[in-house]
Amino acid sequence: MLPRQYALVAYLRPPLADFIESLRRSLHPELPYLAAHLTILPPRNLNVSEEGARRSVAEVCREWEAFEVALGEVDTFVPVTPTVFVQVAQGAEAMRALHDRLDATVLQCHEEWPYVPHLTVAKMATETQAQQAFALAQAQWATYAGPRHVHIEHLTFVGEGQGGQPWVDLAPIPLARPLTAARAQ
Repeated sequence: MLPRQYALVAYLRPPLADFIESLRRSLHPELPYLAAHLTILPPRNLNVSEEGARRSVAEVCREWEAFEVALGEVDTFVPVTPTVFVQVAQGAEAMRALHDRLDATVLQCHEEWPYVPHLTVAKMATETQAQQAFALAQAQWATYAGPRHVHIEHLTFVGEGQGGQPWVDLAPIPLARPLTAARAQ
């Protein structure tokens, strides 16, 4: 049995989350439900206990100001991987800096791909499916009239479910200050 993996995410809120989750289901209905999120630390095995990892994340986040992310256009990682995603148009530097700071702690691991801040819509089985999903996602995203900004004020430490079950939330991790307080200064 493979070791359980862990990640750190920032969940989206409705109506943006509802739109992305609906889009994901329409593009790849056989995928299990996965709440719409921005990944700060991609899945990894731990070199410390789950509690030790959570404490390390909380320590870094206590010093990190809340920030805002603006989503851009739909894109794909083809030919590297058949993944359709939404670009982070603003706030990518804050996401990358937080990722790099956390990856320099006990949560450090070798990541398969360079970290690129993005919002995954769907990972398809083939490049052809990804190109088709890309065209559909691009058309649907163009019709979305709701907010495209995400306030990152807290993160969620998640763990891979046992026996192939979906990811489960393990702990909320607040950032140093709410976005309104961070902006006021």
